[in-house]
Amino acid sequence: MSSGTALFHRTFRQMEQQFSSLEPEAELTIRDSDHDVEGHVVVWCTRNAINGPLGRCGKGGTRIRPDLTLDEVRMLARTQSLKNAAAGLPLGGAKSGLRGDPDAPDFEQTYKRFVRLTAPMLHLNGGLWGGFGFDIGARPIHCRWAIDELGVADAFTGKPLELGGTNYDQEGIAGLGVAVAAATLLEQKQNGQAGARVAIQGLGAMGAAVCRYASELGMQVVAIADPRINGCWASNNPVTGDLLTAIAAMEFATTEKLLPDCGFTKQPLPSILTKEVDVLFPCAVQNVIHIENVDEIQTWAVVEGANNPTTTDARQRLHQKGIHLIPDIIANPGGAIAAFVELTSNVSNAENAIHATKCVEAKKMTRQRVADNVSDVLELAESVGCSPTDAAHFRAYERIFSSTR
Repeated sequence: MSSGTALFHRTFRQMEQQFSSLEPEAELTIRDSDHDVEGHVVVWCTRNAINGPLGRCGKGGTRIRPDLTLDEVRMLARTQSLKNAAAGLPLGGAKSGLRGDPDAPDFEQTYKRFVRLTAPMLHLNGGLWGGFGFDIGARPIHCRWAIDELGVADAFTGKPLELGGTNYDQEGIAGLGVAVAAATLLEQKQNGQAGARVAIQGLGAMGAAVCRYASELGMQVVAIADPRINGCWASNNPVTGDLLTAIAAMEFATTEKLLPDCGFTKQPLPSILTKEVDVLFPCAVQNVIHIENVDEIQTWAVVEGANNPTTTDARQRLHQKGIHLIPDIIANPGGAIAAFVELTSNVSNAENAIHATKCVEAKKMTRQRVADNVSDVLELAESVGCSPTDAAHFRAYERIFSSTR
């Protein structure tokens, strides 16, 4: 082992331990039984934001689930800290969460009460938290509810264009970054992405956007899977035309109807993970690739669209098998980038409504940041003999701790 490699690994372990020892910088749990409210806000780390345009501010989306826990929100905030730092954003990591059913008839009252009770933590009110955003369980109307309750639009990111937003969920900006990550990997390791055959697990907002942008970048989507289309569907021919349009729009009934006519055959849902393709995009939930099924993975590369779709031991095993993996903290920061643009841009709402200026800026920044970061991580991993996952975490730790040294 060279002295440079030894120094890398020693420094990496030191920073890894330092990050593991961190506690949340701010944490709030609110309960209001009269309005059926139980929710949490966690700001994990804002060290890398000290010299940024917002100062110490942490940002992440708002998750809504009936069985949400504080531990889950803490884990998400911690991961968001790494993701924002890995992307090179001067923005700390945070997450908020509300326990409830977003489709319940009285949820508007619950959500607005949550917004009101957490408002003192908002950055615009002098706190460390950048505000609400989209995550699992979020609905487009939640943005309007938050604005109604607070009287300002600055505390919610992912807003419609006319409200000064990037519309990042509908525009699929996070999925754009994941597709660009795959394209960059293919360009560097396979001399181009044109014709690369890919499989996508999960056709929610992330997977649908990956399908759209991967196709635009010249990849061939030959397998897709989601419970809402009742299985895994595969073909020798790629997704195109009306089928691609339906997938991108998350029109599941139409998608399922079109698939047989487009030459796709139905297979068991889990078979998506074992397809012999160039790139597998896990875009559903966490821990779908684990030590019990990792040896069945036959793809050339895994590019993570979901948060933590691969367990730590499975990532290590993929690296041992020679399967390339681009981790989520490098591949899917598009939502955080779009949020950063919304929080810092001086473009007026009127101009943004006409020209989608913030959306254009967020997409441009996502393409550039993701491509540069994937290239950097691959180069670092090769030079010191580590996995791209370790290289990505090294860069994140470096950005978090260098600002306070």
